[in-house]
Amino acid sequence: MVHRKIAVIGIGRFGESIAKNLSKKGAEVLAIDKLQENIERVSDDVSLAVAIDATDKKALLSQNIQEFDAVVVSIGESFEQRLLCVALLLDLGVKRIIARFGGKSQRIILEKLGVKDLWSPEEEVGAIVAERLLNPSVVSYLQLPDDYRIVEMLTPKKVAGRMLGDLDLRDRYKLSLITIKEETTTKVNNMEMSIYHVAGVPDSKYVIKLTDRLVLFGKNKDIDRFIQINE
Repeated sequence: MVHRKIAVIGIGRFGESIAKNLSKKGAEVLAIDKLQENIERVSDDVSLAVAIDATDKKALLSQNIQEFDAVVVSIGESFEQRLLCVALLLDLGVKRIIARFGGKSQRIILEKLGVKDLWSPEEEVGAIVAERLLNPSVVSYLQLPDDYRIVEMLTPKKVAGRMLGDLDLRDRYKLSLITIKEETTTKVNNMEMSIYHVAGVPDSKYVIKLTDRLVLFGKNKDIDRFIQINE
């Protein structure tokens, strides 16, 4: 794995989660926020955490921000501050900037500045919640271009107990099975918890269990059709 240096600016709820997960994956993470209490919250989980004003060019230079492989701008409370921070990072020649946006107009402005990596936690969470409400069997999904997606879903009742080869996923539903996640249980603090493990590449004789989760690839409409027919 390539060792990467990544700075996360704005340690709110989403910035904190990004910083901690990057650290867990082996990245050298610099956490930046103007509030000392936010910095103290992540100081034990990242390589370095500093309380500075990320809209101050000298403060950014003091952290050698231009030497980082990527900088995530997760400032949430003020678009003006986020915009100024992004402009400074561009001026300093930062290699890669991933900026948070809130709404179409903010996205357009950031794109005009030349920022290509943009994300909106509110939109992503909203899309996931809407999907779960409409399709309770969907656990998670990755939306791909051209109306394709990868979806992890609960096993439909009519599918449980059948052999994988009998489903005829490709010809009947125009779907591809990526893998199956099997449920196991473990005890944590005297409470039983479910853990799911990837079953690799199951063969056609694999008997699908109701507790399994299917990971499928295909068009949105074909995934929806598979759920509707078998639920």
